[in-house]
Amino acid sequence: MNDNLSHTETGDKRFGQRLGFVVLLFFVFLVAIILMLLNIQVVNVRKYQEKALKQYVRIVTEKAQRGIIIDRHGRMLAETVETISFYADPKKVRKTPVVDKNGKMVVDRKSRELKTHDNTAEIAKMFSEVTGQPQRFYLKALRKRKGVAVLARKLPVAKALPLMQQKIHGVWFDKEQQRYYLNVAAQVIGVTDSKNKGISGLELQLDKSLRGQDGSRIYQRSANGTRYPAPDVLQQDPEKGNSVQLTIDADIQSIVEDELAKAVVEFQAGAASGIVMDVRSGEILAMASNPTYDLNRRATWTPERSRNRAVTDSYEPGSTFKIVMASAGTEVLHRKAEDMVFAHNGVLPFGRLRIRDHEAYGNITFQQAVMYSSNVIAAKTAMAVGPEKFYAYTKNFGFGSKSGVGLIGESPGFVRSLKKWDKTTLPWMGYGYQVMVTPLQMVQAYAALANDGELMRPFVVKKVMDREGKVIRENTPQTVRKVVTTETARYLAQRYFKAVVDSGTAKKAAIPGISVAGKTGTARRARNGSYANPVFIASFVGFFPVESPRYAMIILVEEPRGMYYGGTVAAPVFSSIATRMLACSEELQKNLAFRAPEQGVIDAIATVAVPDLHGLKGKDAKRLLEWLGLVMEYTGDSDGLVVYQNVTAGVPVDKESIIRVKLAMKTVKRTSL
Repeated sequence: MNDNLSHTETGDKRFGQRLGFVVLLFFVFLVAIILMLLNIQVVNVRKYQEKALKQYVRIVTEKAQRGIIIDRHGRMLAETVETISFYADPKKVRKTPVVDKNGKMVVDRKSRELKTHDNTAEIAKMFSEVTGQPQRFYLKALRKRKGVAVLARKLPVAKALPLMQQKIHGVWFDKEQQRYYLNVAAQVIGVTDSKNKGISGLELQLDKSLRGQDGSRIYQRSANGTRYPAPDVLQQDPEKGNSVQLTIDADIQSIVEDELAKAVVEFQAGAASGIVMDVRSGEILAMASNPTYDLNRRATWTPERSRNRAVTDSYEPGSTFKIVMASAGTEVLHRKAEDMVFAHNGVLPFGRLRIRDHEAYGNITFQQAVMYSSNVIAAKTAMAVGPEKFYAYTKNFGFGSKSGVGLIGESPGFVRSLKKWDKTTLPWMGYGYQVMVTPLQMVQAYAALANDGELMRPFVVKKVMDREGKVIRENTPQTVRKVVTTETARYLAQRYFKAVVDSGTAKKAAIPGISVAGKTGTARRARNGSYANPVFIASFVGFFPVESPRYAMIILVEEPRGMYYGGTVAAPVFSSIATRMLACSEELQKNLAFRAPEQGVIDAIATVAVPDLHGLKGKDAKRLLEWLGLVMEYTGDSDGLVVYQNVTAGVPVDKESIIRVKLAMKTVKRTSL
């Protein structure tokens, strides 16, 4: 009896111990869970929240659409469109699941694993048919052992749609943005990189304004992997970038680029640049440099080709700088056009040096000195004006300072301070040496003369607008200073610089039916620091019509071979551009017809001189002839260029005469690539 009781007590004791141990374990487990929950929900809550978010929440950035760039008439110069890029995981492609006729994946009966096959060849064929790339291109990409294969970048949506509509195992696509350009004014507008960020020109300069504000979308993932927008979470929509309107006229810009390309080829030149400016407002209608590049092919972009020579490059201008000499001579020395001056028979001794003219001029009028570009008279006039006043006129015309156009990389040129002048500085500056200018500074100076002596700030950006079209920033005409009196400006234009075109060194700059004033320049550029074997820069800068000036233009051709005088190289380019501008631009025709008194004379006379139509597009030639009161009949391709005209350029004919031309498709060799 006692033994049974003892056994019972021992069993109860062991059971109690076991129960206590279990309770203790349960308590320890409970404490551990509580501590773990405290660690997750209190101590390291942020860490685990981030882990959870990564598992079931995804934040997707939605790129803002970059703002557009338009010309003065609202024509698209740069815009952003949506494109599609395709990528693949080669490993997954090689293990594409086999599906039955119902679309269900097939399981192998023996291994109980999904059946797979290599889909590389089929995908290569599929993409080849859509993109036109050879199949071997895709086969090579899909045979990579590691990493992601890029199958196609930035395809237009319409082209990519057939591929997007198919569910291809291991292949996916992303939407990307692509910048497209009209492909004019490359150096002014610039380009964006593969991430749609500006890297040159206005695309870089105005990048912050153009790129807009990216948006974001927050998605959650369900247990089966389905993605859906997170509820009760504020989604951030992307904000489109601002739009920019330029003062550039796309038609005029295209004409300038085309004629510069022709000049570079014809004269085997190293480079060329040109600017067209409205003298009254300072608006730049065209600004071009050659060599150039293809805006839609980034592979053609190089720092050298993207350089805007019209504002970044400075050069010794030569005779075009005589605008300073003529202005100072008129106002300081009270020099008149008919005053007689002595040109020393073409050679002026100056110590051990010589100042030379290209002709042996003796006693000539001051007007003839400007017409025939006498360096001797220019040097003598500058010395008579004196260093202080000549320096003041130089600076007043804007030389030695940035123009204010606001473009990246603009050079201020170089004008030596008075205290650093030596005995040669003043006479040499009189005819455009020992001073460095940019093409923009030079055309700005002549535009000031055309604008009754008022120097205008040039500008390219007309206005910036938000996504709703509201103007948030606008540039307006701004007078910098008065450089000469109105009387002096008109006297110089009509008595000197018009004569240069009518009877002087720039006869080839003439425009049929329009009066032109301007000046040629033939400047030497030192080679290896010496002028012993120089290269040349040929230039012409002028404005029209003289009676009521509206447009100024500079043409610069660097290092031409063979012929190198400004009158034979640059002046004809000026004439060709201006003639084509008048033919194609309704704005110019309207402005000149309204402003220019000579337009009434043109309408009243019975005969007109036939313009040179060679190289013009058929429609441009027709417009030009109609503007002059003539009729065009053509044979050949209506979309071609004029290769023949039955009446020689310059021959006077009666109004309403028929001019017969032949049009043919003809390509002009360019230096853009």
